[in-house]
Parts: sequence; C-alpha cells; structure tokens
Amino acid sequence: MKKILITFLVVQSVFYTATAQKWTSLFNGKDLKGWKQLNGKAKYTIENGEIVGTTVSDTPNSFLATEKDYGDFILELELKVDNSMNSGIQFRSLSKADYKDGRVHGYQMEIDPSARAWSGGIYDEARRDWLYIPNSNPEGQKAFKKDQWNKYRIEAIGNIIRTWVNDVPVAYLVDDVTPSGFIALQVHAIGKNDTPGKQIRWRNIRIQTDNLKPSPTDNTPVVNLLLNNLSPQEQAQGFKLLFNGKDFTGWRGVHQTKMPDKHWSVVDGAINVSPSDGSETGNDIVTDQQFGAFELTFEFKLTEGANSGLKYFVNEDFDSGGKSGIGLEFQVLDDERHPDAKQGVVGNRTLASLYDLIPSYKLDKRFQRKIGDWNQARLVVYPNNIVQHWLNGFKVLEYERKSNIFNALVARSKYAKYNNFGAGDKGNILLQDHGNNVSFKNLKIRELN
Repeated sequence: MKKILITFLVVQSVFYTATAQKWTSLFNGKDLKGWKQLNGKAKYTIENGEIVGTTVSDTPNSFLATEKDYGDFILELELKVDNSMNSGIQFRSLSKADYKDGRVHGYQMEIDPSARAWSGGIYDEARRDWLYIPNSNPEGQKAFKKDQWNKYRIEAIGNIIRTWVNDVPVAYLVDDVTPSGFIALQVHAIGKNDTPGKQIRWRNIRIQTDNLKPSPTDNTPVVNLLLNNLSPQEQAQGFKLLFNGKDFTGWRGVHQTKMPDKHWSVVDGAINVSPSDGSETGNDIVTDQQFGAFELTFEFKLTEGANSGLKYFVNEDFDSGGKSGIGLEFQVLDDERHPDAKQGVVGNRTLASLYDLIPSYKLDKRFQRKIGDWNQARLVVYPNNIVQHWLNGFKVLEYERKSNIFNALVARSKYAKYNNFGAGDKGNILLQDHGNNVSFKNLKIRELN
C-alpha cells in the first residue's frame, strides 16, 4: 500500500508540475520546421541543437519567423552572440505586402552587447523606433553577459509587455498598437564592406500561451503609452494621475482659487494651451497640492516656435501681484525657432534645461522628437535633494538642490532677487502659459520617502 501511495504522489507531482508550466517548444533541435525566413538573406543553420544565424554582407535585416502568430504569451530562450553584433527577438510582429513591401515590423527585445547596454530594451522595428530604453534601470543594464549564454524572457499579456535578461527585470512597457503577430529571430544587416560571418546562436526556445500568470510587480520603471492610464506596476509603485484626462480637478490658476477662463482646455484627454494675443500678463496654472521629494512623468507636444515649461517648488509669494508662478523650471521649448534658446548662458534656456541655471545635455538627433510629436519627460527629486531631468529615455541633467554650487548658480541668474529660491521643502507643480500652443498629457506623480 505504501509503495502504491508513493508512486501515486510522484506521478501526481509530475502531473501538476507539467500542468502548471505548459511549455511548448518552438524549435525541435533538428530542423527549421514551423519557421520561415523573411526579408534579408542571412544564413540560418542548425548546429548541435542550436539555431545559428550568420551575417551576410549587403542584405537587409533578416528574420527567421514562426509560421504561427501569438497574442498573449510567455517566451523563454537562451542566446549567445558575437560581441560586435546587434540583434533582437521580434514578437507580435507583422509582414504585410501593403506595409513597406513586406518589411517586418513590430516589437523587438533588444540584444545589445555594446557599451550602451540596451539589452532587454524594447524597439519598434521599422515603425516607431525605441519604445523602452533601459537607461533608467541600471541593474537591468548590467544583466547581459558577454561571451556567454544569456537567458531571455518576454511576457506579453494584454497591453503589458515585460522583459528579463538572466532573470533580471529590464523593461515594463504598456502599449496597445499590435495585439498579435509572429515571433522572429533577427540577424542584423551589415554593409557591403563589412566583414561577414559573425554569428548568433539560439537554443531552448519555448513558449506558454494558456493560463498565463503575470510575474509579480517590482521596481522596474514603467513606460506607459496608453492615455491617462495607470498600470498595476505603477499603482504598486505609488504613482497617481496628476491630471485625470477629463477636467482640471486638482488644478487652479496661480494666485486664484479656480482655473483661468482663457486658453486652458482638455482636448482628447490632453491639456491644451491655446495661443494668446499677447495681452495677458501671465496665465499659469498650479496644482492644489504641494510636493517635496517626488518622481513625475509627463508627455508634452510643441507647435512651431512654442515656449512653455513645467515648474516645480513653485512659491507663489515670490510674485504675489501677478499671474506668473516662480520656481525651478523644466524648459519646454522649440530650440530651433524660439529666440529664448539663444538667451541665457551656455544654452541654459534650451529644451529640458533647468531654465536659466543649468543647460541640458543635447540628445542625438535620432532621439529628438519632431515638432508636433509627443516627447516623454521625467523629473525626479530625491529626498537627498539630488534632481534629475530626463527626456525621451535619457538623463539630460543632474544637480543638487540647496548645494553651494546650486546657490552660486542662482546668485548669477534672473532668480537672484528671490530669497531661498528653489530651496523650499515643498512647492506646487506649475504648467506655464507663455502665449503659445502647447499640449501635455499622462502627468503622473509619486512621492518619495
């Protein structure tokens, strides 16, 4: 009886383990059954139970794609790549004749052994470019191992896409552009004068598609591209909407108890500042609540020649007689067309600068958004008074509020006449009406301890 019971328990344990996992292999280790090659002519072969991708000169990006499409899934695989290569894993991807003659496009989990360390980031191949650059997740950037096998994991469940490299979380993206598509292994294009023959290897490719259980929330920064939406991870991290997408609850005019009656409106879930005729002396709005240490994320869109800003640690006592708020400012500006970009000192009035105090680091043109496109901004004020400005996935400046250097910069600026400028323990968040058409959306904030 005891032997029968033990046998039953062992079988039961194996059954429940298999049932819980429900992994399906996408590669049989012998041939490429279930896969097809798209676009470029890189070589895909089988060696030692591994898929081997080899670069070929002067051919477009090549993709070994599953014949089947996948919507919600959890994918795991291992890969080993030449250190001089760039590659990626496509998922929820498409190839259609009416889109760039069949060009593969869609989400890609990055494979990047270079010094920039973007492995695990999420790129939108042949469409929107980078969606999640992991610069804000330094632990995730350390996860990839050169000259070794790396374990990759993708969870795509509903609108939430998450990635891991060697069991370290890297990216958390919320996006709804493509709900389903194929999975593909990329061999990146090289030029006709580049040396061919570099390789990437994949093995142990498996997928789950049923009874999916999302991994627990963690501290990975979130990029949420849905309008005025808080993902479970953002909620767990303490974020709240600073603007509800419907009305100006929680906001008022500077030195007022209600919103101004001109220029400010809600259009398609975004805050819109309409252009003025220049007759107003200021028309800024501030939050009812004041904040000390916090993390704020927001998106903004400029029109040609526009000037605006997001201010923090605003002190209304500094300008008690007017309608403008005085505080530290994350500059929002069309640098090419607005004259203020050339004022101040060494560019300290340009886009994303700490206005009139510290210039922002200038992004590569690839990461500068065109006028009329949405920019992603992030502002972090740590409890130790370290402050960071981020723009489109890059940290563009950092300083220490209340420090000797900060005080010296204020003393040389237009703010020198304000005692204790930018040094309060708390202050309002402000959106500036500078007389130009500018839009803001997805304003989210969490307080830091």
